[in-house]
Amino acid sequence: MVRLAPGAEVPASALGFAASRSGGPGGQNVNNTSSKIELRVRLDRISGLSARAQERLEQLAGHRLSADGELILSCDETRSLRTNKALVIERLCALVVDAQAVPRQRRKTRPGRGAIERRLEAKSQNSERKRSRRTTGD
Repeated sequence: MVRLAPGAEVPASALGFAASRSGGPGGQNVNNTSSKIELRVRLDRISGLSARAQERLEQLAGHRLSADGELILSCDETRSLRTNKALVIERLCALVVDAQAVPRQRRKTRPGRGAIERRLEAKSQNSERKRSRRTTGD
């Protein structure tokens, strides 16, 4: 089992890795080594998430979620396959941790009495200013 977050884990067999050639710097070696890593994991294989956390994870995954419920993450930041594999697992862990965080509920608030009085006072001052600019017709 691979621990992704407190209380959330996935079987190591559920993580599918695929290496491919990466673009970017690397000179002649870039044509010979496969250093880009792609991680595929089905979201239903991640255990320890509540139903709401599972929904948040699906929302956070966005375009990285395939039609059959598979999360696809890739990394080609470094020239090392091992480092890229560690980075892609970190990204998965961060995504799961973010999904576990329960967003705070927004509570309706009303402006205080002082704020209302200041707003009305400013309105009356503005009205008085415009009234004083008017010319009286004879």
